[in-house]
Amino acid sequence: MENVFVVTGASRGIGAATASLAAQAGYRVVRASRSAEESVGDRGWDARCDVSSWDSVQDLMSRVESRWGRIDVVFANAGVSVDTSFVSSAGAEPSEWTDMVVTNVCGPAFTARAAMPALMRSGGHLVLTGSAAGRGVRPGNLYSATKWAITGLAQAIRAEAVDTGVRVTVVQPGLVDTDAIPPSRVDDPKLRPDDVGRAVLYAVSQPSTVDVNEILLRPTGQAAHR
Repeated sequence: MENVFVVTGASRGIGAATASLAAQAGYRVVRASRSAEESVGDRGWDARCDVSSWDSVQDLMSRVESRWGRIDVVFANAGVSVDTSFVSSAGAEPSEWTDMVVTNVCGPAFTARAAMPALMRSGGHLVLTGSAAGRGVRPGNLYSATKWAITGLAQAIRAEAVDTGVRVTVVQPGLVDTDAIPPSRVDDPKLRPDDVGRAVLYAVSQPSTVDVNEILLRPTGQAAHR
């Protein structure tokens, strides 16, 4: 039975690039996103899933395991970003912050909880998208705080899953060339989405005796505080 790789936030950017690389590596790939038009083939599946909804994520994992018999890798990648400030009216209004926090924090937590039974059955691998922004202080940046949360979430899951055979990796990229780049950083060095995808495939391709806990990668020339 062929191995199955589920990617959330797969409609673009890091998710789309990682899904493509996983397919090239021989996986059956589930490309999940809020905007997907449902389409199932022998090796690829475009699946609609809203990671901010527990019911939606649970339904996705159930459907995948039921149809394809197993889940081997889950890449909890879906996320959004809005500009924020706590001392001025710059950036998004506070009423717009909720979707980001729920998507970026509850989304990976829901994904992990829904996927873990299948991953324990397969001895699989959970990968979460963190950020270099989740390793240092970014003034006024709530997005950065959500990525701090992902670092803690990955550690909490790994600690609880230590005797299950499931490996847990958090990938923490620096600035990536996507449509979410703030105007102030358009001229900064950038990673390509497939640079991050290769880091994910590196982690999941290690022997079952190796658990790559964290991968931090930045584009050459990006300052550590950026």
